[in-house]
Amino acid sequence: MSTIAGTMTADHRHCDEYFSETEAAISAGEWIKGEHLFKLFREATLNHFAMEEERLFPAFEGHVGHTMGPTQIMRMEHNQMRQLVDEMAVSLKAQDKAGYLGRSETLMMIMQQHNMKEEQMLYPMMDQALGQAGASIASELVPV
Repeated sequence: MSTIAGTMTADHRHCDEYFSETEAAISAGEWIKGEHLFKLFREATLNHFAMEEERLFPAFEGHVGHTMGPTQIMRMEHNQMRQLVDEMAVSLKAQDKAGYLGRSETLMMIMQQHNMKEEQMLYPMMDQALGQAGASIASELVPV
């Protein structure tokens, strides 16, 4: 049986791999490889946010009866990360290694804290609150 925690934690690791590979390519000045990997990272990360914001958060909020809780904070952090990813794309296009790596470092710190909150608190709460419905949703999610 799929769980929200299992599915989404695995997707965090998937996004993290793309992030690390992209950062390594940019650090080495491998711009073409970096652009390709960044595209994969961006697509996977935005898909991850969409799975949460379009499927998981609404289901959880419907169950608990409010939107003013952990999901609101996660959405705000998603917006902050989207902004950084957009800024990284601009730095990448300009082949601005220092700009890219500086924003990348900031994003990494935010992602680590964000993922920890989701993995240790939010996903287990969702699994517990949603039960079989959560398992059903988790089995339908399609990471990229």
